[in-house]
Amino acid sequence: MSDRNNKVPFDEDNYTHNINRNNERMLDRRGFMKTLAGAAGVFAVSTLPWGAVAAKELMGLGDKEYPHQKIADVKDVKVGDSVKFHFPSEHDSAILIRLSENKYVAYQNACTHLRCPVYWVKDEQEMICPCHHGKFDASTGAPTAGPPRRPLPGIKVEVKDDVIYAVRVKRYEA
Repeated sequence: MSDRNNKVPFDEDNYTHNINRNNERMLDRRGFMKTLAGAAGVFAVSTLPWGAVAAKELMGLGDKEYPHQKIADVKDVKVGDSVKFHFPSEHDSAILIRLSENKYVAYQNACTHLRCPVYWVKDEQEMICPCHHGKFDASTGAPTAGPPRRPLPGIKVEVKDDVIYAVRVKRYEA
């Protein structure tokens, strides 16, 4: 009786007899890593066309010419005042500030931290984001306080025949 209970019921000496089958493919750790690396390579290569399209689009943003859009007449904007407008599309809020007699600056009106609207505070001569107390320098758009780390995207403006026009979105410079 003891002979029958101590005997392995299969010809193999271990209990992995059901793993090795003649028609199954062996996949060890090295084979698994090769397969994983190959799959990662296929995914990386398959995203290259989309990355190239995105890079081409981003590289051309600064050079993209939009139809000149009238913001306001020069006589309607006093020194220190601001005007809200939409550029380059009706969904992109922007703000124009007249800093001096001949200096106009315009920025996209969304904080670079969490896209809250930015307001011009004439008394403090600063652009303020009320959400997290972010502040931006009006002449450069660079952050001066709060959580924002990137400057506001600028908009190039031109004055022609006493009318202020938005011309293009300035390229982001890190």
